[in-house]
Amino acid sequence: MTDTKAEAEVHPRDSESQEEYALVSEKKGTPDDQKDMYRMGKKQELRRNFRFVSIFGYSMILMATWETVLTTLIIPLTNGGTGGAIFVFIGTAIGMGFVITSMAEMASMAPTSGGQYHWVSEFAPKKHQRFLSYVVGWLCVLGWQTGIASIAFLAGGQIQGLIILNNDSYVPQRWHGTLLIIAVASFSIVFNTLLARKLPLVEGTVLVLHIFGFFAIFITMWVLGPRSKASEVFGSFQDNAGWGNIGLSCLVGQLAPIFALLGSDAATHMSEELRDAAHTLPRAMIWTAILNSSLGLLMLITFGFCLGDVESVIMTVTGQPHIQVMYNATQSKAGATVLASITVVMAIFGCVNNVATCSRQLFAFARDHGVPGSVFLSRVRPGWDIPLNSVLVSFAVSIGLSMINIGSTVAFNSIASLGTCALLSSYTISISCMFLKRWRNEPLLPSKFNLGRAGIWVNGISVVYLSMAFLFSFFPTFPHPTPDLMNWNILIYGVVVIFSLIYFVIQGRRMYAGPVEYINRDY
Repeated sequence: MTDTKAEAEVHPRDSESQEEYALVSEKKGTPDDQKDMYRMGKKQELRRNFRFVSIFGYSMILMATWETVLTTLIIPLTNGGTGGAIFVFIGTAIGMGFVITSMAEMASMAPTSGGQYHWVSEFAPKKHQRFLSYVVGWLCVLGWQTGIASIAFLAGGQIQGLIILNNDSYVPQRWHGTLLIIAVASFSIVFNTLLARKLPLVEGTVLVLHIFGFFAIFITMWVLGPRSKASEVFGSFQDNAGWGNIGLSCLVGQLAPIFALLGSDAATHMSEELRDAAHTLPRAMIWTAILNSSLGLLMLITFGFCLGDVESVIMTVTGQPHIQVMYNATQSKAGATVLASITVVMAIFGCVNNVATCSRQLFAFARDHGVPGSVFLSRVRPGWDIPLNSVLVSFAVSIGLSMINIGSTVAFNSIASLGTCALLSSYTISISCMFLKRWRNEPLLPSKFNLGRAGIWVNGISVVYLSMAFLFSFFPTFPHPTPDLMNWNILIYGVVVIFSLIYFVIQGRRMYAGPVEYINRDY
């Protein structure tokens, strides 16, 4: 039976107009979407206006691998050099490929805005379901809520770098950066409120810029940029940070590719706004990983060949090595500005998508009574078809975090980068639960994307890789750091986890039952 015919049986055609019928279909999704929501015990409140191209564009833009490779270039250049950067990126792409594949399967089994905390609730051992699900829910809240300020900060830093490039007298101030963070976040909020229904169209349009922008920079650099020898690019392993060990330095440098390939769960939090989510979502996730990893590697190799003097690039007055490399290649401030503006625009729209993701994840967790103010945060206003309250609260959080930058950029960076280790730990726990179910030969939920016998190996490799990546996410960029160069993630991460546990003991254990308790088991 085709989806159209099945929908006709669910919503019989009568004297009502075809337009009204289409509206009902968009609101409810396909019969399979309705079955999934019924099984999970959730009410369909959001509008399913995303399709494959729009959700694929959404995921590609939020991950923005080749753009992030450029904007975080200073980390691998300091820790590993060009050779280390390239080979560590390849290793990270392979490791994250297993992670994304594992998560794609879980997303097909339970396509819900809750994502990881919902999967843990369903797949964890019964006696640990509620507690682990609750912790993972808080980790996801932490990871995505800090993401808005983090991406806005990257965009703001690039804008300041372009101002310095074109105005030698400009002296950047911390409060300038804070205002830029607020400006980017405000722009993102407009797209997630007043223009929310146009978001799928925007994703397809910006996806074109993502692809063509890559080729604009890629071709320009190969035509105009200086050219290093292949042996120097692929064979240059440097420990500019002073770790005293090239291997360790390269492992510390993996923070950049991890950040560039992070966010594979973003699309899952939009699954309740995606048509035929169980089928479309995992395929969009896999293709995003393949294409973004490929584009990221090609761009990294390109800049490795066109880098020139590494020390001068690292010490650039713009504070953005990729802008300096573009200027060295074009020998034109206007040309470098145009090229670098592409990464600025992509970072801004990445922030737009981050707002959408973090608000949906917060909405889902509040719907299951996992956070304070659950009734307020889980409300979907009639006519808006979006969790508007969660969107506005996410905006307020980003504004609050941006204020920290006025007092200390180091403190702000520690909080903003905290999202990396929070999301990595949420991936680790959810995939570990799936691995354990396979290890015990327990039955799995039916899905439209199934790893079959290879699943236990894919899950196992994912957990091993994530454990290593999680460990190095707490490393500072330099050994023996002073307080202003210290990576304070471990402290902040511990405080948030402890707070969530205290809240669980005081209030959460009475309010939070976990998504598994709402499952319709007669399905």
